[in-house]
Amino acid sequence: MKDTAYMKMALAEAEKAYAKGEIPIGAIVVCNDTVIARCHNLTETLNDVTAHAEMQAITAAAENIGGKYLDECTLYVTVEPCPMCAGALGWSHIGRIVYGASDEKKGYNKYAPDVLHPKTKVTAGVCCEEAATLMKKFFKERR
Repeated sequence: MKDTAYMKMALAEAEKAYAKGEIPIGAIVVCNDTVIARCHNLTETLNDVTAHAEMQAITAAAENIGGKYLDECTLYVTVEPCPMCAGALGWSHIGRIVYGASDEKKGYNKYAPDVLHPKTKVTAGVCCEEAATLMKKFFKERR
């Protein structure tokens, strides 16, 4: 139940990205049942290809807790992280990742399935239909 509630918050962040013309991916970080970061893609806004929702979330969460390791935290993200984000999540020692829709073209599972920290737990498919629908709608409008 908590996973779904937190993923709905990440979906709300994805909607914010969508409204800005950003690829609609949202992320939140939870630590001890407290949301410590709420982020969404900002690649267009910041003109920065690395400004993915997960990267923004890692930075905000680390700043919030005053340390670089997020081993007691859970990242909720609407779409499977790419290899870049998964690598950064590995370096952060994130305790758990929960994602919605799989990304079969650019997801980390395709290119770098072993990049996460060995202790990181992953749960896939939470609210996947909502996340996939938002992504499809975004790209359909742009093509």
